[in-house]
This record gives sequence, structure tokens and C-alpha cells, in this order.
Amino acid sequence: MVIAVRYLVRPMRVEDIPQVMEIERESFPTMWPPTAFRRELQQNRLAHYIVVVEDNPRVSRRDVPPERPGPIGRFIGEIKQILGADDDAPLPPPEERPELIVGFIGIWMMADEAHIVTIATRDSHRRHGIGEALLISAIETAQDRAQPLVTLEVRVSNDSAIALYEKYGFQEMGRRVRYYSDNHEDAYVLTVDSVLTRRYRARLDELREAHTRRWGDFAAI
Repeated sequence: MVIAVRYLVRPMRVEDIPQVMEIERESFPTMWPPTAFRRELQQNRLAHYIVVVEDNPRVSRRDVPPERPGPIGRFIGEIKQILGADDDAPLPPPEERPELIVGFIGIWMMADEAHIVTIATRDSHRRHGIGEALLISAIETAQDRAQPLVTLEVRVSNDSAIALYEKYGFQEMGRRVRYYSDNHEDAYVLTVDSVLTRRYRARLDELREAHTRRWGDFAAI
């Protein structure tokens, strides 16, 4: 018997960029400049981006008409792709997309740490366990690449995010004064430095199982 999975966790692709930018604008409306996702994916060897995708069974991929451009159209399309000009192209309404990107996280694999540079969830899908699923995936990515240390910054006023990070063993290691450009709010620097230990792996297994019991399976590929 095949069990339908509502959410899929997978590496971010270039074709995901318009939807990811849509989420970034929702989550960080005052941020400028926006993240150069195309450069991150194609040129930054340190960067690893992960998305959570919601499948829409009401929209078949066969219902989305394929583009069949002529030679000139293909040439223009290739130029747009190189320049990233399609990243801000209009998107169909969420209910008309066969796949809806509902959250993303970015990790930079530094020489001695995995640094979470951004995490965001679509407004319509908050409080559905998506942010926690992304955090689990980021920690697992650090483990896969033998990075014992995971770090991030968080607004000092973001109590819910801080509680989530503490749940996964993050501890305050410092404070960046006036870190955020929109309101000059300080940021806590949080770190968990034991993700490769047997004890932490066992704890992560427990937390992942608890997340699945509460929110359902987030299948990873």
C-alpha cells in the first residue's frame, strides 16, 4: 500500500527560486537587497539550501501547459536564465501550482561549522511543524558532512524561535548588537556543538519521531 505524503523535504533547485523569493518577501519584507539565490545555488560551494514542498493532488502536472518556444524564444529564455530575469516572473495562485514551496533553509558549510544563514516559512503554513522539519534537515546535513558545530543568529525578541532552537540543544554563545538593519535589534548567537556524538544523535532521533507523531511524515529525498 502506498501512503500519500503531504510534505517532501529536498534540496532546493533553480526552478524553485521564484517561490522561495515569494516566501522571503513575506518573511523579510524590509530586507534589501534580496538574497541572490541563483548565485548561491550555482556559484557558492559553501551553500546548501533545502525546501519543504507541499504536493497539490488537485493539480496534475499534465494540467500545466508546457512552453514550446521557437528558436528566438529559446534564445531569450537562455539569456534570462543566465541573468536571473525569470526569478521575479509572475506566479500562478498557490492553489493552481502542482508543487507549493512552503519553507526553506540555507546552510553554509564553513571550515569548522555549519552556519544557518536563513530560515523562513510561508505565512499560510506557519505553526504546521515546517520550520522544525527544516531545522532537523539542517542538522542532519551538518552530520552528513561531519560538521560537529551548528550556529545561527536569532532576534532577541523571537521567543518562539529561541524555544525551538533550545529544544534542539542550541545555547547562547554571544550577542550581536544592532544586528538587524530594519529595526537595529540585537541578535543572539546560538550554537550546538555536539551533533556528531552518539548522545546527540539519539536525542535527534527522539525529537524527529515526536515531530512525526505530531505533524505527520516529512519525506526526505
